[in-house]
Amino acid sequence: MGNYTKDDIIAKARELAKMIAETDEVDFFKRAEAAIHENEKVRVNIKTIKGLQKQAVNLQHYGKEEALKKTEEKISQLEQELDAIPVVNEFKQSQGDVNDLLQLVATTISNAVTNEILETTGGNLLSGETGAELANKSCHHH
Repeated sequence: MGNYTKDDIIAKARELAKMIAETDEVDFFKRAEAAIHENEKVRVNIKTIKGLQKQAVNLQHYGKEEALKKTEEKISQLEQELDAIPVVNEFKQSQGDVNDLLQLVATTISNAVTNEILETTGGNLLSGETGAELANKSCHHH
């Protein structure tokens, strides 16, 4: 087994990223995202929410509590309206699916590295102890 450099690993990560970018999950995400931008109601709603959020920051800064509360209620109402639009739900679902896939890849890599370390040090996969831990455990110094 040879030694790999960070550059080797980054090159493989880029390869993996390209593969991920060509999955059904990412394809669905791209289509859902495009549909969101094509939907006039969604665009107007998002623009309004962004404006209200800026307004809320200013109101908060100047301590205008009552006006801030009303603005936050408007934002909440608009967000609920957005969530009721099917294409928005599809987009959020696709975002979640892509995030789940990325999380799965990260977890798989992490677990595989841990297992590789345990195996190559003569450790115990079940207890999660490396070979060095096991060796030190068995030679108790009295």
